[in-house]
Amino acid sequence: MAKSIVGESVELHIAANPEELPGVRAALEAFLADVTFTLAERARIVLAVDEAVANVIRHGYGGTCTQPIDITLCRIEEGGRSGMRVTIRDFGRQVDPEAICGRDLDDVRPGGLGVHIMRTVMDEVEYDCAEDGGMRVTLTKWTKP
Repeated sequence: MAKSIVGESVELHIAANPEELPGVRAALEAFLADVTFTLAERARIVLAVDEAVANVIRHGYGGTCTQPIDITLCRIEEGGRSGMRVTIRDFGRQVDPEAICGRDLDDVRPGGLGVHIMRTVMDEVEYDCAEDGGMRVTLTKWTKP
């Protein structure tokens, strides 16, 4: 994993390999230490981002472990609110953002809850097709006043 700090943001460049996930979680936990979220909120944010990156590895790249994923963590202030935003960019297959949905929660079985977790934990979850291929998911969480 390559890591760079740019102003109020941290950029991570990883391979689409599940072995990279602990490093992503550790970098996110360190970043969140300076943002005013409770410990419980921090843990949920780490889970949501972990699910998002795991989804890229599994669905965007089909488990191919050498492809790139770029992750940007940044502090944000908008309209008198503050929070943080995570952008996860892959270069895998594109899908219609409107087609990305969580599994019906009445369908009880292991796995498949990543989209539901992201949408429950984060205040905003946006998917879009990147202009030069691949997908981008943007996760935003606002601090409580």
